[in-house]
Amino acid sequence: MSNSFGEYLRITTWGESHGPGIGVVIDGLPAGVPVSIETIAADLARRRPGGDLASSRKEPDTPKILSGVLDGKTLGSPLAIWIESIDARSEDYDEMADLYRPGHADFTTEARYGHRDRRGGGRASARETAARVAAGAVCRVMLAREYGIEIVGWVDELSGNRAEVDPATVDSEAVELSPVRCPALATSGSFVDQIERAREAGDSLGGWVGVVARGVPAGWGDPVFAKMKSLLGAAMLSIPAAMSLELGDGIAATGRTGSENNDSFTSDESGTIHQRTNRSGGMQGGITSGAPLWLRVGFKPTSTIGTTQETVNRSGDGIQFEGKGRHDPCVLPRAVAIVEAMMALVLVDRMLARRATPPASG
Repeated sequence: MSNSFGEYLRITTWGESHGPGIGVVIDGLPAGVPVSIETIAADLARRRPGGDLASSRKEPDTPKILSGVLDGKTLGSPLAIWIESIDARSEDYDEMADLYRPGHADFTTEARYGHRDRRGGGRASARETAARVAAGAVCRVMLAREYGIEIVGWVDELSGNRAEVDPATVDSEAVELSPVRCPALATSGSFVDQIERAREAGDSLGGWVGVVARGVPAGWGDPVFAKMKSLLGAAMLSIPAAMSLELGDGIAATGRTGSENNDSFTSDESGTIHQRTNRSGGMQGGITSGAPLWLRVGFKPTSTIGTTQETVNRSGDGIQFEGKGRHDPCVLPRAVAIVEAMMALVLVDRMLARRATPPASG
């Protein structure tokens, strides 16, 4: 079971959905990176369950640093963060221990390992992503401090209804003013109504989360297997419920001609070269171009719903199943912090890769 991600910056997460807690070890951080509990807690609060439009599970998600930090700065040794779970209710899943929930990893986990954690989703649960968000919070500070890089995520589309959001100008404060993290105010209200109707009907909705990193220098990533886009794809598609990825204009580019789609280059008065447009999402040939790095991640509807569904148990007997427990009618608002974290993790990894193999001089 692979529980680690990254090359030059490597994280390893541990813990299960209804275990005593979730944790992460971050290895590869240089010494001297500022780390504060408050910064980590602020990002965790954006991912945290609770509220009218989310799961009623109430976890404070208070992080505790176990190693790797002294006097508020990293030591260069592994940084370990622990997040205790205090509102786990594994008994909610007792009667489901012998059946395969539609849309969940129950059957496939047993097919892979011959055994599974009957207390909810175990390692496949979105609870694991709290560890990623904690690690991403540390990386966001490092990126902002060293390059002025700003990462902003938002809910871009819900159930086929897309907001009008410009990745070049989207503002994090506007995102956080919306209860569903959609900065387009009129669309935000529509999204709230859609999610409330789905919740009342015992159903769920899917959609897309957008994310942009502004200030990323040109030259990060490699042209073959370690393309920036391939690493971002692996990162984003490892998030629970993530089903699809669009880089830049994504699918729209497949219906254009080359002359319509190519990002041409120009230079300003200082001689700095940049793209005239950014349909490619800030990457050319798998390497960052200096333009804003942006993409969208598509999420399926939450699998656990209050509507009766057909399934089978381990014996193959047909069963009618109605989801119980505490689950989100839509994962998108909480997924914003997770998508931002995975972007930060990939960027720091490629930043460190660039330092390890700098371009030839002259």
